[in-house]
Amino acid sequence: MRLLYLASSPYARKSLVCAHELGLGQKLKVVSVETSPIRSSPEVNRVNPLGKVPVLLREGGPDLFDSVVICEYFDSLAEGATLFPPAGEERWRSLRRHALADGLCDAAIAIRRERNRPPALRWSDWEQAHLRKLDQAYALLEGEAVLPDEPVEIGQIALATALGWIEFRAVGNDFRRGRPRLASWYDAFRRRPSMLAAPVSDC
Repeated sequence: MRLLYLASSPYARKSLVCAHELGLGQKLKVVSVETSPIRSSPEVNRVNPLGKVPVLLREGGPDLFDSVVICEYFDSLAEGATLFPPAGEERWRSLRRHALADGLCDAAIAIRRERNRPPALRWSDWEQAHLRKLDQAYALLEGEAVLPDEPVEIGQIALATALGWIEFRAVGNDFRRGRPRLASWYDAFRRRPSMLAAPVSDC
């Protein structure tokens, strides 16, 4: 398997961290590509008409895109404990956390793109609306902090990679400020071998 990858993408990083958590890192060839919403890579466009990474290139099956699909596919390959709880409230909590984490990424990316626009074209109300989304999400996460002995699942991976990207890009208010439970969990999770094996960067 080959993973078309961009180290500055929180969605691509989520997929790679997921692979390492499941013990699939050695079976995966990571192919770094240069792509962006405006100048999408021809290599990426050939396998994903949306021009986005990550994309998982497979033999004997169609290529897969979108991190949600790729992470669940990786999970289907793993033996034993998996990152997607199979049923019940545990599953819905995990998927809810996953959705919230991806929403954090969406909001933070929207803020950063707005700030990169020419000053005359920026829409302050739009930026402030997305900043509120970040703060509201942090407040919820502080109140629903992951328990120290809670098994690792896809929602935690998505959340950690989202917060890592937000911290790396310095978007919005510091999520650590006034949120000791969220900060403590993140500081512990970011030291996991899977996270260290897939650092966020501009490269």
